[in-house]
Amino acid sequence: MSGPLEVENLHAFYGTSHVLFGINLTVHPGECVCLLGRNGVGKTTTMRSIMGLVPARDGRITYDGRNLSGLPPHEIARSGIGFAPDARLIFPDLSVRDNLEIAIKPPLASGTLPWTLERIYKLFPILKPLEANAGGYLSGGEQQMLTVGRALMGNPTLLLLDEPVEGLAPVVVQELTQQIIELKNTGISILFAEQNLSFATQVADRAYIIEGGRVRFDGRLEDLERQPEIKAKYLMI
Repeated sequence: MSGPLEVENLHAFYGTSHVLFGINLTVHPGECVCLLGRNGVGKTTTMRSIMGLVPARDGRITYDGRNLSGLPPHEIARSGIGFAPDARLIFPDLSVRDNLEIAIKPPLASGTLPWTLERIYKLFPILKPLEANAGGYLSGGEQQMLTVGRALMGNPTLLLLDEPVEGLAPVVVQELTQQIIELKNTGISILFAEQNLSFATQVADRAYIIEGGRVRFDGRLEDLERQPEIKAKYLMI
């Protein structure tokens, strides 16, 4: 099992706009952690900074004891981090099978059970009968499952999910909830960004609430339930 993800005093900019102000967070091995917050508060920027897609101006990002700060995204991916972006970014003209196979990488550790097409289809059964279909013809929920499956085919030890249930119908959210719980039970570490508190409560061990590019709450979901003023202030609940 790999070591923790640690983000320390992360500052990030878009051009001259200061977006993240000293973000600190930790994901322990096998833990599922959520970044909660409304749109535009810095959740996606945090995820993209971890992946090296938005370079950190200051701070330190380490995973499994390795300093990731300043590394290009492909090197970060090779360190064992998989990323399912909110825009999904599947290849619309490639089949479901090709979208999955194009992402294959061997596990970092010998003896680790690898992610294969068969394991992906077991986790997301709806994709199996669609494997010859072009990705662009899938529904939003099917595309989201394909995006997560593609990230898993790289055999990550830490999976980043950006807004995994945003814009999906309630029945699809319910299905994805169970699938992510099943994925969590494999022991993989997960960090996901989300607005849907109900979904987060069902799958996450801990949460960080982000507002204005700063962490405003850090704790377990049951602790958040006992602080309705925090939910009302930062989550509009």
